Amino acid sequence: MRLDERLHTVVGLSGTTVRLLDKAGSVSLELLSHLLASEGFELIGQGAERVLMPPFALLDTVPEREAEKATAWERHVTEVEFGKPLDADPTTPPRPEYDPASHTVEERVATKAAELRAIGWQASAGTVQRMRRRYREQGLWGLVDHRKTRVSSPTGRADNRVVSAIAEILASTTNESTGTRGRLRRRVEALLAERHGPGTVAMPSKSAFYRLAETMSEGTHAFGEATSRRSAARRPQGAFTPSSACRPGEMVQIDTTPLDVLVVLEDGVSGRPELTIAVDVATRTICAAVLRPAGTKAVDAALLLAKMLVPEPLRPGWSEALAMSTTLIPHRRLLEIDARLEQAAAKPVIVPETIGIDHGKVFVSNTFLTACRTLGVSVQPSRPATPTDKGIVERTFSSINTLFCQHIPGYTGSNTTRRGAEVEAIWTLAELDDLLQEWIVACWQQRPHEGLRSPFLPGRPMSPNDAYALLVSRTGYLPMPLSGPDYLELLPALWRSVNDYGIRVDHRTYNCPGLNPLRRRSSGVTAKGGLWEVHYDPYDLSQIWVRDARTGEWITVPWTHRHLVSAPFADFTWRRARDLLTMRGQDDTNQAAVAAAVDQLLTRAESGPDRRIAARTRAALEPARPVPALPPTPAPEDAEDETTVLAQPANVIPFGVFDAFTDGSRL
Repeated sequence: MRLDERLHTVVGLSGTTVRLLDKAGSVSLELLSHLLASEGFELIGQGAERVLMPPFALLDTVPEREAEKATAWERHVTEVEFGKPLDADPTTPPRPEYDPASHTVEERVATKAAELRAIGWQASAGTVQRMRRRYREQGLWGLVDHRKTRVSSPTGRADNRVVSAIAEILASTTNESTGTRGRLRRRVEALLAERHGPGTVAMPSKSAFYRLAETMSEGTHAFGEATSRRSAARRPQGAFTPSSACRPGEMVQIDTTPLDVLVVLEDGVSGRPELTIAVDVATRTICAAVLRPAGTKAVDAALLLAKMLVPEPLRPGWSEALAMSTTLIPHRRLLEIDARLEQAAAKPVIVPETIGIDHGKVFVSNTFLTACRTLGVSVQPSRPATPTDKGIVERTFSSINTLFCQHIPGYTGSNTTRRGAEVEAIWTLAELDDLLQEWIVACWQQRPHEGLRSPFLPGRPMSPNDAYALLVSRTGYLPMPLSGPDYLELLPALWRSVNDYGIRVDHRTYNCPGLNPLRRRSSGVTAKGGLWEVHYDPYDLSQIWVRDARTGEWITVPWTHRHLVSAPFADFTWRRARDLLTMRGQDDTNQAAVAAAVDQLLTRAESGPDRRIAARTRAALEPARPVPALPPTPAPEDAEDETTVLAQPANVIPFGVFDAFTDGSRL
């Protein structure tokens, strides 16, 4: 052996002590454990050959007849080696011709070869010697005729040039529309003729080619759904490592998807809403869910962050069994820290540390990233076009469809092939949102999840609430109260100057007396050229909020033509109204004309596709938002006397840090 860059020979063993002799004749004693753990230890020569364990499980793949033949060979080989077959009675003496005390190995081998030929086997002395050697190296597996266990090639005897061409064409059609095997055959023929010349490579018959194409396209959905094919192609080449977390909020995944349910938006208009959810990896808790009309905005994702930090209250009509106090969550201990949990539903409040997002424009927007930065949340983008990076939230969407959506009238199925002949929307967006929030508390949070198991009770799956109760007792709980101004911080921001006429945003003018100290003055923010910070709600453009850089307070500023519009309107409503004026040849920058068009757009219910624009606007305004409201708008002539006062936020009671107890030990 080689040890410490010197050659040694083992000359003695005593218990766990090894006596070594080097080339210089020096003798040393080494502990076997120290010797094997040494970095300079290396076996040299035939003694270094590693003894392989026979593959016992592979014997189950051997045909029955071949297994019986290998077992018979084992009896004969062991008789040659030891004088008696392996299954012989230990008290029975060996047969005289195989007695090791009377005959050498060569004699026993020759006798066994003659015996096998006498019973009809084609075996010579060399054959017996070869079987002895294979039995010593591999055991019973070495006596098997491996011609019967050889794994056939997936492509059979097909020409390698044809196989390479099929693989290349299949790879190039990943993003194309699904075609037939006939199209593949034609493209392969053209590629082979281009590379090797016409007629040089013989093509298999049509049936053989189709079998070959089926074998090579297995698992790629080459002739199936195009969406499944693209999804399979985006899977990582290496081993899939699932996301994991050890404490609530350590990793939260967020995403948006259309819900497979038709809802009544407004005035009978039906459409599929979009669902944005945040899922905690450690507990699988759906921290918050926001249901909006199609076209989720960055402000909706920011609102989702705010909802995560607020306890879900027991809503009217909900059963008392859905209260947090009825679960394993240590409600009494948490209530001493956060008084908001007194009437909370059975869903924990989880403050995220890191949020995993994809590259959707909603989540990479400045509004959402600023909201995360304000709340001290790290953002971890996934790799482009790699949904497996946030597989937990993707799988949660699938569970929502199967556990919730399919039981709702108006369920559309995941695609048109699964849609019924008559699908009718029954629930409004607000009603469906209430149902969804109740289902999250009553079903999802209390339903055992196969992916949640305690290392102390691996045989019992836990619910998200059970997992939270177990983890919060070790990691603690720190509340983060939010007020109305905190929500304003989450809204999209613009930078504008304050002039004599007020503030102009997208051809809309906002003005009020509260802007008087700011007119024609610099904000002092040199990075923005002295402009003032303006926040707006994309779902209600009737007012904006301006931060007074000197005092840090917010000024609520109404639109000057707000009295011409009978209802709040969204930015897409405003753009549609301007488009209508442009098509009519009118000035789309005339605020009064646009305001009138907006009002007509909101009040029309039965005239063409504009109903969907109005319905989206009204449905988007249904969920309550903690934004300070404007006072009633006075008459236009009294507009100069209008004053706007920001509602004072409620007093925030500071909370302490949760002192870990064993409340979750009841798991």
